[in-house]
Amino acid sequence: MTDAEELRRRARELLAAHPPADTDRLDFLRARFDAGLAWVHYPQGLGGLGAPRSLQGVVDAELQAADAPDNDPRRIGIGLGMAAPTILKYGTEEQKRRYLRPLWTGEEVWCQLFSEPGAGSDLAALGTRAVRAGEDWTVNGQKVWTSSAHIARWAILIARTDPDVPKHAGITYFICDMTDPGVEVRPLRQITGEAEFNEVFLTDVRVPDDRRLGEVGDGWRVAQTTLMNERVSIGGMALPREGGMIGPVSKTWRERPELRTHELHQRLLKLWVEAEVSRLTAERLRQQLVAGQPGYEGSGMKLAFARLNQEISGLEVELRGEEGLLYDDWTMRRPELVDFIGRDAGYRYLRSKGNSIEGGTSEILLNIVAERVLGLPAEPRTDKDVAWKDLAR
Repeated sequence: MTDAEELRRRARELLAAHPPADTDRLDFLRARFDAGLAWVHYPQGLGGLGAPRSLQGVVDAELQAADAPDNDPRRIGIGLGMAAPTILKYGTEEQKRRYLRPLWTGEEVWCQLFSEPGAGSDLAALGTRAVRAGEDWTVNGQKVWTSSAHIARWAILIARTDPDVPKHAGITYFICDMTDPGVEVRPLRQITGEAEFNEVFLTDVRVPDDRRLGEVGDGWRVAQTTLMNERVSIGGMALPREGGMIGPVSKTWRERPELRTHELHQRLLKLWVEAEVSRLTAERLRQQLVAGQPGYEGSGMKLAFARLNQEISGLEVELRGEEGLLYDDWTMRRPELVDFIGRDAGYRYLRSKGNSIEGGTSEILLNIVAERVLGLPAEPRTDKDVAWKDLAR
């Protein structure tokens, strides 16, 4: 299945059998998945046709031209960008068939239970415990910075199953049902006034062993697949020229000449060029994905994404002067997605502060780029061969 014309034919057959104007949105999405046109590079029966990843655009173009509904990818980005590739790589056949279809159609939203308040930027130091109890695991702990937990049905979860080995070796990866007893989601109000993030408390949560991804104790390796895909999905998103944060400030510059100064002009030119370089680099990274799994270059893209968003939003606030100090709404809400462009300059400035924390802190990503992309010597580690239970906390 490598022929673009064959994919066009299949897309047209889907449209003929399920006209978007006359078909329920969810029914259309299910039919698209079953036709192998969701992720064309996934295996047959799992939303794909085993075709090259590069041909996804052929299908997307046909369906967009027919005004076919999409699966609201921003709302289900954690499932699409992180859970799905991890399940595809490490899941059993039963797990793949159970989770991938409703994940892609958006019927089941996913969240990510990784970060913990006691671990900081050192994810491998996590303390949430999972103890084997027959065919189940009993999980206790606390997670934080959990986007979409308030609307999620499922979560990808890493927990410590062996405290007697070094921290990276005693972790196991699970799928957690967010509706199970013992799962408590609390809003975490941010500097924007909203609570798109959450804290999640796990108290004697029973997770069946058949919801484990990968081998017991191999969770850190499984989590690397999630993390690499997460950074690509954040920093390598497809954008048109002047897409993203650089768009609103460029529009203001053109439409409001009375706000211009020479100093702001020089800064805008510099950031515009950097944003365009970042956009083109992200396009190259996406093309590299056609040949295999994402590499550590995604960490560099996510690092650049955070810095640029913060610098551009700061410039926009300065450009607007007194207007930049205004804020549209401090109402406490629990939104289902982040909308940088649909809000005002004040929101963009405040929300972008989180970009250097979420998806891996910039400090950790600098180490990853230095060691795994540039090949520089690793920082000295005193905890490499120490059992997790013996680490200083």
